[in-house]
This record gives sequence, structure tokens and C-alpha cells, in this order.
Amino acid sequence: MSDNTDLPSTYPHPVRLAIIGGTGIASLTHSGFTPVAVLNPTTPWGSPSSPITILHTPHTTHPIAFLARHGAYHQFLPSEVPNQANIAALRSIGVRSVIAFSAVGSLREEIKPRDFVVPDQVFDRTKGVRPWTYFGGGVVGHVGFAEPFDHRLSQVVAGVGEKVLGQRGGRLHMGGTLICMEGPQFSTRAESHIYRSSIPNAAIINMSCLPESKLAREAELAYIMICMSTDYDCWKSDEEPVTVETVMGNMKANAETANALVSAVLEELVKEEHAELVAANHLSGATRWSVCTKEGFFGSDFRSL
Repeated sequence: MSDNTDLPSTYPHPVRLAIIGGTGIASLTHSGFTPVAVLNPTTPWGSPSSPITILHTPHTTHPIAFLARHGAYHQFLPSEVPNQANIAALRSIGVRSVIAFSAVGSLREEIKPRDFVVPDQVFDRTKGVRPWTYFGGGVVGHVGFAEPFDHRLSQVVAGVGEKVLGQRGGRLHMGGTLICMEGPQFSTRAESHIYRSSIPNAAIINMSCLPESKLAREAELAYIMICMSTDYDCWKSDEEPVTVETVMGNMKANAETANALVSAVLEELVKEEHAELVAANHLSGATRWSVCTKEGFFGSDFRSL
């Protein structure tokens, strides 16, 4: 991990676009992005899982926020990640669009290790132990989540990703259902086979998409997840079951391609033609009618973004 202790602890401008890095994407400095500040915001839900590094893109010096989902030293289990604080901290510095990255297991033969996937649906197999909403404490709210990932952001990633990966012999799969399981143990073979046979369009599996994506929706952030397949989970009888060694080996071998994809996606999104999309203007006010509790009767524990 690079030492950024000499960087400013404030940044004077709003930062609209953020990366949440997962397994294998620990920073953006490998892609030529220049760190210019390190922020340590506090929120009513505590501190985020890591300081937020503000970086400038290589060619346009447009600011990007980077947050390490599992901590600067990968010290948080998926169920321990302070997702409420992470999303609130990003929103507090002006972020409106989030590109999240994650290693995933493949549930389809055609999604091979080192392929990339941008899912369009998610299926919740967590166990309810993760704080999953900003509502409660005296306020009842219900936010629509039928389409969990932002279609417009996904379209931009599709155009850029197919070109970048095509030049490098890689493959990008658009769509499919991401199953989010609790962990930290990987699936049993029985579970893996059930996911493949009973969940519509099941494509990939990870431990990190929820409640991150749900909280982003409550905060009116445009959110998508770019996933890199590292293994076949454990359903494929002619492959060894997934191990951490397998996951990290494939991430390391594909690091150059992953960094090229990240860089190209960000360089595209900071273009002026995408300014309204990155500002998530299409989501402004989307949760306006979500609160059911009578105005003036909010409980004393309710904390608003």
C-alpha cells in the first residue's frame, strides 16, 4: 500500500464519480491516476472502511474518489464491511455515481475465469446480519429496487469494455443475475447446483453486492458493479473447488487487463457528454415518496443523509 500521509486531508471541489474497490482492485495508482488528497469523513453510521483517496485522471485531471471496500489492509469480512458509512461518506463529498468492482465465481460454463461481467439483476442470499437500510429508528421508508443496477452507466461500460477487452483477448458479458451470499465460507456443491438450477438467469456469485447496492439506491446514487470471474465456484465437477489461492492467482494474472478496463471506463465517464449521467440527475428525487411515516413524527434515532 502506498504512503499518502503527506497529501492534503481536504479537497475543495465536489467529486461526482467514485470507485469502490474489492478483491484485486486495491488502488488506482497502478493505472496512472495521481493521488491529490486523502479524506477521512465521519458519518452518523461511523467511519468508512478506508480513507477516501481523491485522484486525478491521467489526461483530464478530473477527480475520482476511491474507497477500499474491505479496508486498506483487507481486514473486513463481507458481513463486517460498514456499508452504511461507506455510501454516506461518498455522498457527503458529492459523489453521485459509483462503479463497484468485485471478484466473483462463475455459475455458467461460458463465463470463464478472467472474463468480466456487468450484471443487471441481483438475488439476495445473505442472512440478515448486515445493516441494510438508512430507514428505521422511527421512520418507515420503502425504496424501489426492481432494477438494482443503473442501465445508463452499464451501457457506457459496455461500449468501452468490449473495445478494451477485445484488444487484449478478453471477454465482457453484459447482463445476468448476481447471487450475493453471506460467506465468509464459499458455497457447498449442493448450494452451487441449486443456484444454477433454481434462480432465473443465475450467472455469477459474490459476497459483496448487498447491501451496498441497496444503500446506494436509498442515497439516490447511480450504481453498477463490474465483476471479474476468478473461478467456477464449486459446481463444475471437472474443476477444483474455489480457494483463495485460485481467486488471487487469477486476479494477479489478469491485473493488467483489469487496470486497463478501470482506466478506460473512468476516462470515458469523465467526458463532458456524460456529465449529467455521472451527476445522476435522472435519479434526483427518486426516493421522494418513499417515507411512509407522518411528517413531524420522526423518531429521535432517525439519521438522514
